[in-house]
Amino acid sequence: MVDMPERLLDAATRLFAEKGFEGTSVQEIVTAAGVTKGAMYHYFSSKDDLLYEIYHRVLALQMKRLESFATGSGTVEERLRGAAADVIETSLLHLDDLKVFFHSLHLLPADRRATVRAERRRYHDLFRALVEEGQQAGDFRSDIPADIAVQYFLSALNLIGTWYHPGGRLRSEAVSEAYVELLFGGLRK
Repeated sequence: MVDMPERLLDAATRLFAEKGFEGTSVQEIVTAAGVTKGAMYHYFSSKDDLLYEIYHRVLALQMKRLESFATGSGTVEERLRGAAADVIETSLLHLDDLKVFFHSLHLLPADRRATVRAERRRYHDLFRALVEEGQQAGDFRSDIPADIAVQYFLSALNLIGTWYHPGGRLRSEAVSEAYVELLFGGLRK
């Protein structure tokens, strides 16, 4: 059974993705989670706390996974390919989180927004370091700045939540393969 904080986060994520952060009330969240307001406030002091935790849990998951690819064994191409596929696949598995992530960041309080942006920057920097490693090794072309290649790839990923539909004609594996191939198509010599 899912613990209460996770039930609340799952309900909030689903509702924020469907109705938007501003269009969702605390009452709707607790009703969807099957808990009382008192129970929610025991774990989260506000709706803003729920929103922040949605960001934090996805970023923490993806950062942990990226770190394992970055420090893992294999060639830089194998590690980058694994990391690129992983960020697509985890985003598709957490599609509602992705939708919330890119529609509601501006609604977080300034200090929390700065924290999320710093976490995103750490992810971007580590991903970029993999590209730079491949460029320095001569495996990837170096005439395209690594920062631009990574920004291009991750920015395209941010839009998946606007068009991808689970159960639609495109399987998640096909989407992941296509995105990874587009990244490597731009990096190949």
